[in-house]
Amino acid sequence: MQVGVYVSEPFVNKQGNAFSGMAIDIWQDIATRMNLASQYVEYPNYTELVKAVSEGKVEAAVTNLTITEQRAEIVDFTHPWFDAGLRIMVHTQAGSGWDDLISRLDDAGHLATYAWILGILVAATVLLTIFDRRFDEGFPKRWREGLAESFYHVVSIATSGKTSRKNLFGWVGRIWQTFWMVFGIAIIAYMTSSITSVMTVAHIDNNISSLSDLQGKSVGVRAGGVAERFLKSRSIATVPFDHMPEAVNALVSDEIAAIVGDGPVLEYYAHQHADQPVDLVGNVFSPDKYGFAFPRHSELVKPASVAIISAHESEEVAKLKAKYFGPEN
Repeated sequence: MQVGVYVSEPFVNKQGNAFSGMAIDIWQDIATRMNLASQYVEYPNYTELVKAVSEGKVEAAVTNLTITEQRAEIVDFTHPWFDAGLRIMVHTQAGSGWDDLISRLDDAGHLATYAWILGILVAATVLLTIFDRRFDEGFPKRWREGLAESFYHVVSIATSGKTSRKNLFGWVGRIWQTFWMVFGIAIIAYMTSSITSVMTVAHIDNNISSLSDLQGKSVGVRAGGVAERFLKSRSIATVPFDHMPEAVNALVSDEIAAIVGDGPVLEYYAHQHADQPVDLVGNVFSPDKYGFAFPRHSELVKPASVAIISAHESEEVAKLKAKYFGPEN
């Protein structure tokens, strides 16, 4: 018989043209009990797989397929063989480090303003050097020492409002120094507020620990999966991906704010790819169950369900769960 599969580690793994995984192992056990020989046909996502079963293109669907009312209207499900639910995966390095801060300052247009400020400071340094070389007899005669002295005074006034520079023009000089002090205070205030605001926004953007934190953000999901429908029902923007590596690549490049998907799949991926900067946050929500799907009114549903119940009673399912996910604490 032709069996449709969707690659979703560790339930369905693919190496070359061979399929393995927890769902495959359970199905093979069922097929052996029912004297069935399976020929696997791969589908790119859940939607195409369920559609193929409903249209009779394949005789069964084997993967971590969540039992839902919408799907049960077009296919028949077996007895559940796995309890699951949704979880959230985030980029653990999002919003941290100098690179991210510089990038955010650039996006906000602050770096361009900083460049203008630097240009003004350099111009003021040159003009002040030319001025003092002409009017201050005690000013260094060599350009290198003169520019260094002027740069020190310019930055000192701009950052602290204080300088030891001589006032050569009485009240006019005092007015000019006051003007420069006000300009310096404005520079410091602007730079402090801009950096603080960017860091605050970064903290808010990346502070995801629960479902409520996803509002207003783009969230990656498996195309046609229950997470996609669940988030859309709560008006959360979704970005569909066919497979986990694609979604994770988008997450670590900050194209999406988080990934929501089947908890066991996300946990397994994070464990198997410990070198990647991703982690799971929050508790399991929207609990669900996995089952195998058949075309409506298929005579294979009942014997397959009996075989699944038998596998539960013999603890074969528990052994497979421990094999792929480790022993329960």
